[in-house]
Amino acid sequence: MTEIRPADAPAAAAPPAYEEPAQPIQSSPEATRVRQRHTEASAVPDGDKAITGRATGTVAQSAGRQVRGVASLAADAVASGAWAYPLRGALYILTHPTLIGPVLPLLLRALLMSAGVVAACFFFLYLPQVAWLAFFTGPLAFMGAVPLVLGEAYIILMFLGKSFLLGQLNVDLFDAVLVQKGNAALVQQQRPVTTKSSGARQLGKLLSRPLSKLSTDNLIRYLLTLPLNFIPLIGPVFFLGYNGYKSGPSAHARYFQLKGWDKSRRANFIDRRRGAYTAFGMVSLLFNMVPVVGVILGLSSTVGAALWASELEGSAPTQDEVVVSIPAR
Repeated sequence: MTEIRPADAPAAAAPPAYEEPAQPIQSSPEATRVRQRHTEASAVPDGDKAITGRATGTVAQSAGRQVRGVASLAADAVASGAWAYPLRGALYILTHPTLIGPVLPLLLRALLMSAGVVAACFFFLYLPQVAWLAFFTGPLAFMGAVPLVLGEAYIILMFLGKSFLLGQLNVDLFDAVLVQKGNAALVQQQRPVTTKSSGARQLGKLLSRPLSKLSTDNLIRYLLTLPLNFIPLIGPVFFLGYNGYKSGPSAHARYFQLKGWDKSRRANFIDRRRGAYTAFGMVSLLFNMVPVVGVILGLSSTVGAALWASELEGSAPTQDEVVVSIPAR
């Protein structure tokens, strides 16, 4: 017999389906270690962040100071006008031929030696260095190898010239120009200056130990910085700038010796004129690197340094001059 239910009677609820209990997702040990390392790396303590920020700021400030220092030095170098003294020295030699008349045979030997050294350097060193530079600079290698070879020739000539030919001549020229500019009293502290019947002055023998003919520091510095010339265009500029900064003050080594200054006083004097000495050193080094005649142009830097020293002593540029004879060699 069929059971009849009322229309509004609720239907019997179906029993709930069986569900498995939720299980946590298991990850492999390797994945767990990766997540841990990522979490540790991203969790930088606030103290470390502060230290990193301060370090970055310190580096930026230091770089800014260095850039401002170089810019200030460059501005002082240009404004000082000291870069013109080697040029003035060359003009002075041309207008005072009696100054180098006694040493013309020595200068001729120096020119022949310079020509031989430069020719040998280009013959043996130019093409190998072009091949090396070609790996880095391509077609610029032919141009980039030139200052490199000239720098190498200059190092050889610096050793040969100052050690065997022109070392004492630089001192004699410096003293002669000082005497011509009215500073005989300064020179007489280190050597006698006699007057001939004709009125000309004659330099005597040095009374004190002569200056070192060759600076080992300069030689080593040139060797260490010579690879800068491998860098096209800016490399030679850095080479000239750095070596000019370091070697510029040596142009007045004889002046400081005549003044009898100690190391501290020399350092203070140089620091006040650092830009000027850098400019002088750069132009002087550039003169020395001129093929063949660089060994002679180096004498113009010596004369220019003496003209600068005479002006530091208060001598007027237009002061009456006397003929000075230097010892023949």
